[in-house]
Amino acid sequence: MKHYICHAIVFFGIATTSVQADELSREDVKEIVLETLRENPEILLEVSEILQRKQQQAEAARVTQTLGALRPQLENDPNAPVLGNPNGDVTVVEFFDYNCPYCRQAKPTVEALLAQDPNVRLVYREWPILGEGSVFAARAALASRNQGKYEEFHWAMMGMQGRAEETSVLRIAESIGLDIDQLIIDMESPEIDQHFAASVELTKALGFGGTPSFVVGDALVPGLIEIDAMTQLVDQARAKN
Repeated sequence: MKHYICHAIVFFGIATTSVQADELSREDVKEIVLETLRENPEILLEVSEILQRKQQQAEAARVTQTLGALRPQLENDPNAPVLGNPNGDVTVVEFFDYNCPYCRQAKPTVEALLAQDPNVRLVYREWPILGEGSVFAARAALASRNQGKYEEFHWAMMGMQGRAEETSVLRIAESIGLDIDQLIIDMESPEIDQHFAASVELTKALGFGGTPSFVVGDALVPGLIEIDAMTQLVDQARAKN
């Protein structure tokens, strides 16, 4: 198809340089262009592909720049829970909501990744966007860090049946041995509000619109992901490192 574009460029170049001599009007030039496109519609397809590639390259550059600026906060925020290997060579960040059914479906993928790869560092960003129950659950989970039970509480919450609401959340908290009175006090910590605010700002900057959403190396992954695809992204991130 490239020869069509080359011919068109040569033709248009000749037409442009000879406009004064031939006194072609603007309408004449438009008609010539239209006729060329009618006879060679492949030109439009190739131009469309070129534009699409340029848009993809521009988007990739934007993502790279954005991630570069946000990487310290995404991966090393001391106010975000870390599971897996805290010294792992690849960091996976997950934004989630306890009432999101797709987040619960992602649980086996995340568990399998941590089980099969001892060098993955998993950062959790609580992003409660599905109502008051989600906010209560996220507050309780973050508050459980003070009792050293975030991971246990998190997996129990992700495996629960029904919606996460105050009653169900506190029932699970009690079942894993959390001090409920202390938990409720810790849920009012300003650090929890700071965590929520940071999650909102990060998702806006990254362009995420729902849960779950993942950041794996330089890849942004909105939505549910299977273990094979996740493993491939981790391998790619590790290769770049």
